[in-house]
Amino acid sequence: MSVFEQFEQHEQVVYFSDSPSGLRAIIAIHSTALGPALGGTRFYPYASEDAALEDVLRLSRGMTYKAAAARLDLGGGKAVILGDPRRVKSEELLRAYGRFVESLGGRYVTAEDVGTSRADMDVIRRETRFVAGVSPSLGGSGDPSPSTAYGVYLSMLACAEEVWHEHSLRGRRIAVQGVGKVGYNVVKYAVEDGGAQVVVADVDVDSVARVVRDFGVQTVPTEQIHAVDCDILAPCALGGVINADTIPQLRCRAIAGSANNQLQHPEHGKALAELGILYAPEHVYRTLREVFTIAREDHVSTAEAADHYAESRLERISRLRRYWVPSPSDTRR
Repeated sequence: MSVFEQFEQHEQVVYFSDSPSGLRAIIAIHSTALGPALGGTRFYPYASEDAALEDVLRLSRGMTYKAAAARLDLGGGKAVILGDPRRVKSEELLRAYGRFVESLGGRYVTAEDVGTSRADMDVIRRETRFVAGVSPSLGGSGDPSPSTAYGVYLSMLACAEEVWHEHSLRGRRIAVQGVGKVGYNVVKYAVEDGGAQVVVADVDVDSVARVVRDFGVQTVPTEQIHAVDCDILAPCALGGVINADTIPQLRCRAIAGSANNQLQHPEHGKALAELGILYAPEHVYRTLREVFTIAREDHVSTAEAADHYAESRLERISRLRRYWVPSPSDTRR
């Protein structure tokens, strides 16, 4: 496969290295049809450069569909920095990365993701305007994790309405995979606002200890969380947890989490539908209700319905932008 064939679904894929700081990064811009490509920066010790490329391509495409389905005037992009953030992250590296983002002239706007934090965004902000989630003192919105988690909580309520015809999680058992920045707050909303019973798992023992201390939840080993007998499974760690190996072991009625690309392959959405497991592919309550309706009426999986929903908006807006001709007095850019 040629380079161009590999990237044919993307507008732009850029590699960047900075020897003095040790930075090695890839930014993938999937689409700017709706606006600048927004997506977080994932700092992760990938097994290979090919694995990093595969991840950034999948994640950036997912961001396009997520933004479209959420009715945002944003496109889809993603960045990965190769390396272990606990060992190689430094101010020099982050600032070099900020210059990389700045060089794209606003086509890509970054934010935090796995392996990066609000403090990191503050450092990156020294080199580029095109970063979201910086500290309020710098004019930003701060840590987006609580808002993301609240979106997951609303998704769970939408699932409860669809499956049990109840706008409540009270008494429901929820299994949360990953209790980092977002997962911790998902547990918080599920327990304190929803009245749910929660069981968790995470590779980070300190994160597990914190959530047990704060909310009194149950725990299971990480390799067992997907198979817990529960009402809702909430994948809030890395993607690909719903795959050919895990699907036969699922014992949930619905899936609603914050992880990107929870399905390892698109066809796994259909496999879930055939098993009678409701999959929530987006984190916005109103959008989910529309997606569930499309899935019911068109007799397709919710994953397919979400893609159709997003693609329809992308096509409509792209068509409008193709035929829009600015007048001399129009100051829009």
